[in-house]
Amino acid sequence: SVTVQAFTGTYGINYGRIANNILSPDDVVTLLRAAKIKNVRIYDFDQSVLKAFSGTGLELVVGLPNENLRDVSANADHAMNWVKDNVLAYLPDTHIRGIAIGNEVLGSSDEFSGFLLGAVKNVYNALDKLKLSHLVQITTAHSQAVFADSFPPSSCVFKDNVVQYMKPLLEFFSQIGSPFCLNAYPFLAYMSNKDQIDINYALFLPTKGADDPKTKLHYDNLLDAQIDAAYAALEDAGYGKMEVIVTETGWASHGDENEAAATANNARTYNYNLRKRLAKMKGTPLRPKSVLKVYVFAIFNENLKPGPTSERNFGLFKPDGSISYDIGFHGFKSSSADSSLLSLKEIRASSWSGSYSIILTMATALLLVL
Repeated sequence: SVTVQAFTGTYGINYGRIANNILSPDDVVTLLRAAKIKNVRIYDFDQSVLKAFSGTGLELVVGLPNENLRDVSANADHAMNWVKDNVLAYLPDTHIRGIAIGNEVLGSSDEFSGFLLGAVKNVYNALDKLKLSHLVQITTAHSQAVFADSFPPSSCVFKDNVVQYMKPLLEFFSQIGSPFCLNAYPFLAYMSNKDQIDINYALFLPTKGADDPKTKLHYDNLLDAQIDAAYAALEDAGYGKMEVIVTETGWASHGDENEAAATANNARTYNYNLRKRLAKMKGTPLRPKSVLKVYVFAIFNENLKPGPTSERNFGLFKPDGSISYDIGFHGFKSSSADSSLLSLKEIRASSWSGSYSIILTMATALLLVL
């Protein structure tokens, strides 16, 4: 089979929308194009988003939510209808490059685990029948809960209760050329192991780092170690050649009293240094030739997300489109704000071809090649 490339460059972003105060999808498109972020993931198949992305050139991964897995797994016709309604109907104007089947299904509860592979196969077969399997990539994202132990990286294996679901999934993905998608959060690892992990190691700051005694490899940041742990688990399972893509990573800018590391300064440091690291177009110590691809979490702070305060504060941008902190992107101000920054209405009123120089003035001089 021909491997589908669903990712351009090294940098992407997650567009979560569990909020009642964020910009419209049309305004989000304006924001992303000004920031020159091309790769975008959503967690569902919302029509307003799919329509807003039409004709933009932005590359979108849509999601089949966990609660849809049972029906799509049980019935091939349901899968076909879903693909026709939510993918085929928007192609080619909306560049749907991938479908994420569920999110973090394996490793926690087994509520949806038994439906994942069936849903993956039925959606892929629907794409194949519609002659779209060479255009749209099938994936599913895993949390680190699928691993039994991730340090040192070379010791990482899949949990015993995950293997029965993971191995047939990996076998199918290897046949169709799909990557292993990992949600990797140094923030969460640090929060649960403050005594063992140097925060500088988590934030890509200078530190003594860590050595893997088996491979003799040195790690100067935690994200690289987390990714190589996934590669080690894949190798142990017999799929060492499969690519690992980071489908979520980020750092919270605000948290509860027991989340002291969730600060705007730490979030800025993590995300700024992550952009610098990705701009180098390099791999990890274990896979130096596999250029790392990362989707950052997320565009916005999402005020309706449940859980601790940190969960609602991972956004690079505030709900109105202004920046949460400066990592080289410029946000928008409302039309009533300081006129030194263009308002959304002014930008959207200009044709894209005629306003290219205007958009460039909004970009930072430090803008990296994405």
